[in-house]
Amino acid sequence: MKTSDFSATILVDQTPEEAFNAINNVRGWWTGEPGVEGSTDKLNDEFTYDYTPYHHSKQRITELIPGQKIVWLVTDSSINFVEDKNEWTGTKITFEITKKGDKTEVCFTHLGLTPGNECYDSCSNAWSSYISNSLRNFIAKGKKAA
Repeated sequence: MKTSDFSATILVDQTPEEAFNAINNVRGWWTGEPGVEGSTDKLNDEFTYDYTPYHHSKQRITELIPGQKIVWLVTDSSINFVEDKNEWTGTKITFEITKKGDKTEVCFTHLGLTPGNECYDSCSNAWSSYISNSLRNFIAKGKKAA
């Protein structure tokens, strides 16, 4: 069985800087209740994401290269629908941004979210929706997907 980290790639018409700024405005595209708490746009910022009653995680921003790359380290997690509630703890979430002709490519990877994880199917489906719909729409239009 292949054990590759989950990734998703989108192309947008906006500049790498616009994509970078949109990704860092996590409240704009990573939805849930009660959602995102804390600062999300400076190196070493920490924020939490809650989607009650299913998911809680705390991320620290460990790398920020304007217009190019964002890395979050998951420092705490509780995935309530799997046996190992802390599956995400210690994983990294990355966004690599590159200019592709007149478009911008955003390559999302959740390092450590692999097919061997119990939450892989549910989590990868959720990430696919967030990246392909919510984030893409937020980068393009500056507002959440309907």
